[in-house]
Amino acid sequence: MAIRQMLKRSLSNERRSNEVPKGRLAVYVGESEKKRFVIPLSYLNHPSFQELLCQAEEEFGFHHPMDGLTIPCSEELFIDIASHLSRS
Repeated sequence: MAIRQMLKRSLSNERRSNEVPKGRLAVYVGESEKKRFVIPLSYLNHPSFQELLCQAEEEFGFHHPMDGLTIPCSEELFIDIASHLSRS
């Protein structure tokens, strides 16, 4: 299944429930409108994702406007990075 479909399904499932499964993390992504994605915790170890975390720290510090981890990048860039990480 393509990562885009998995992420979109994850987004729609999360609208029904705010619970995050064990071993996963909810992040909010987008430049203006934020969308919620649930990702595997293993993504946190990858250098490309760590770069996104550095950007989040620079922009928000430890105060995130969505009361969760907010990634300040386009949804398309995030999906591209998540696609790459899912294949590695």
